[in-house]
Amino acid sequence: MNARKADIVVIGAGIVGIACAYYLARSRPGSRIVIVDQNAPMSLTSAASGENYRNWWPHPIMTEFTDYSIDLLEEIARRHDNRVRMTRRGYALATRQAKPDQLLEELHTGYGPEGARRIRVHGAASSSSYIPAVSEDWRDAPEGVDVLQNPELIRRHFPTFDPEVSTVLHVRRAGDISGQQLGSLMLEEVRAAGGAVSRARVTEIVRQDGGFALKMRGEEGEQTLHAGILVNAAGPYVADIARMLGEELPVENVFHQKIAFADNLGAIDRRMPFSIDLDGQTIDWTDQERQLLEEDSATAWLARPMPGGIHCRPEGGDHGKWIKLGWAYNRQPSEPQDDLPTDPNFPDIVLRGASRLNPLLKQYYGRLPRQITHYGGYYTMTKENWPLIGPMKTEGAFIAGALSGFGTMAACATGALCASWVQGAQQPGFAQRLSLSRYDDENFMRQLRDSAGTGVL
Repeated sequence: MNARKADIVVIGAGIVGIACAYYLARSRPGSRIVIVDQNAPMSLTSAASGENYRNWWPHPIMTEFTDYSIDLLEEIARRHDNRVRMTRRGYALATRQAKPDQLLEELHTGYGPEGARRIRVHGAASSSSYIPAVSEDWRDAPEGVDVLQNPELIRRHFPTFDPEVSTVLHVRRAGDISGQQLGSLMLEEVRAAGGAVSRARVTEIVRQDGGFALKMRGEEGEQTLHAGILVNAAGPYVADIARMLGEELPVENVFHQKIAFADNLGAIDRRMPFSIDLDGQTIDWTDQERQLLEEDSATAWLARPMPGGIHCRPEGGDHGKWIKLGWAYNRQPSEPQDDLPTDPNFPDIVLRGASRLNPLLKQYYGRLPRQITHYGGYYTMTKENWPLIGPMKTEGAFIAGALSGFGTMAACATGALCASWVQGAQQPGFAQRLSLSRYDDENFMRQLRDSAGTGVL
């Protein structure tokens, strides 16, 4: 059996694990860092990333966290001539509520004391202060949030939206990046600093000599890796790794799906922000289709009211053709598996759901292009939908996980926070609240459980 040594082992070669290795390599030059994963880097859940980012959450701590991560993303984009393809047309959150009081309350809560400065309400059709997302350049995009509450103003700037939409929240510090490019860039720097990737599955972890002995099975057969520090960034397998250390984590996995296809009929404006229909709906089936669905207990749920949160955005820049659609309607936790449980009916389901906000998508009913990409990944999440970043109970072990659906946008902040925990360095004020220690504060956890929103979009 082969035996190797490392100063730090990072379990998980998704975007979060790579980001942890990247910031550890920067903060601990000369350290031998090994990333271990049975799959290729940036595969599994990271390969299914929506590749979006935004700084709005219904709690100021999560807003601070993602603002911090976007700061770091912009720093990387500047340093590498925007190799990560960062754009910033924002998020357009649409609802048919003329006065969405709870949504606006969450908006103000999320931005905290900065809300008065960052939130701009546009109630008049003639409002000239609203700046539409003409350019995708993140360097000159507005900050804050524009709240459009006049139908004429919405029709003028979002002409393809459902005419019944009464309010649009245009979150401006938001957009998309290439997660694959970000991961590749970080991995290059990790390797340049002497780090390595080992394609192997961890089968057992033993405490040994003040560190860890990881028993692994991979391309080189059975082997053991000895490391002084362990970072658990195993994505949907983060709880399995924790159990090898004798710990239980308050996380669960929920599988979600997306599709992408070439919009050859031009249903979606290439300059449209990443748009989300916040309203629940009943899917647009024909009477005959609805009857057939209701007759089968396995499909009857598709004829019932569905949750909101359907995503739609252009993919590939202003001159591209592809679009992405997603709908995180699944709420059933499941154990992760490499053979992803994609539903062959999902493309038709999400297309019909997305056509409510963007009616021109109805042109594709029954005629989706043959070249369609249907993929999925696991949202590994806590009940409150906050990440877990910081020390585990086991001395020398750290966690960077539970980034359900926001792993790409939060990877930089997660990696930087993880490195600061390992180093014992100074941290932002919100760092403690994102660690396992928050569960020791019953009052704080009660406040989170009682809050209206978790930020799942």
